[in-house]
Amino acid sequence: MSVEIASERRLLSEDELRQVTLSHYPALHDLDAEGTLALARWLRAQRDRIRDIVAARRRARRGKATTRGVEAAQSSERGLAAKKQVFARALKRVNARLDRFRIARRREAVRANLHGALERTSRARRHHPASGRTARHGMQPADSERRSTVLEPSEIGRVSQAVKTAQARRDA
Repeated sequence: MSVEIASERRLLSEDELRQVTLSHYPALHDLDAEGTLALARWLRAQRDRIRDIVAARRRARRGKATTRGVEAAQSSERGLAAKKQVFARALKRVNARLDRFRIARRREAVRANLHGALERTSRARRHHPASGRTARHGMQPADSERRSTVLEPSEIGRVSQAVKTAQARRDA
């Protein structure tokens, strides 16, 4: 659920509002990377400060801690929680912008590496190895991996002839 700019104006002081308005689109787009990083650090510090105040008030209300400089525990921390959400949403917008800067830097680095690789390959000496066996001289027999058994020509039909002879003897 988003917080309208009017409610941001109601929740924040003048200095805080000036910084948070920098996190909205037109102003955020005009910031450079260093300014965006400084804004993120400030927003993070404010969000953490408010979060700690809310947590201290809740602890004091439960009776676990004293209020040490924090306003009375009876007062509601609903306004402070809304203020913390304003800072958190502003920080989310600024972090998204920082991610875009990071992605652009990474893209430029990759592009520079690719251009360097292309330049190195275009300067390198061309190497064309021999193509190996080709079909220029016709088909070449592939070497067989089977064992070659050498048989005598007279042994080729010996078994089948012995079967024929034995069958003829039994039939007679």
